[in-house]
Amino acid sequence: MFEWWHWVVLGLCLAMSELAVPAFFIIWFGIAAIGVGIALLIDPSLAVPTQILLWAGLSIALVGVWFRYLKPLTVTRVGTSSAHVTGEVGILVADINPEIRGQVRFQKPVLGSDLWECYADTAIKAGERVCIVVVEGSFIKVKEAK
Repeated sequence: MFEWWHWVVLGLCLAMSELAVPAFFIIWFGIAAIGVGIALLIDPSLAVPTQILLWAGLSIALVGVWFRYLKPLTVTRVGTSSAHVTGEVGILVADINPEIRGQVRFQKPVLGSDLWECYADTAIKAGERVCIVVVEGSFIKVKEAK
């Protein structure tokens, strides 16, 4: 027979295991176990199969809410389409001019990479802030940021 605190301890262990496996998925099973512990505290006569079914149901519901409603709110537009990265600002790593390509580093990844090969129509010194004009294959065209 499970006691209410068994479920709470299980829930806390599952929630803490999220630190070792940072998928933000196990936490929902832990929250569901804590929910079963609270339900068992309110109604101690719940049978073990009912407790397990309640835990499974709460887990499925919480994971469903996460994937359906909450996770889409955490997705950024950077890295999804070249149209959305126009105007992103980075720091030029090496001098560039119309004849020589250089590299630009971004604070957050742009289209999956934080370091891009770039070119420009004008000469720009290393260390200057530049912004994306257009993405052309594996290169980006930049200009000095204002």
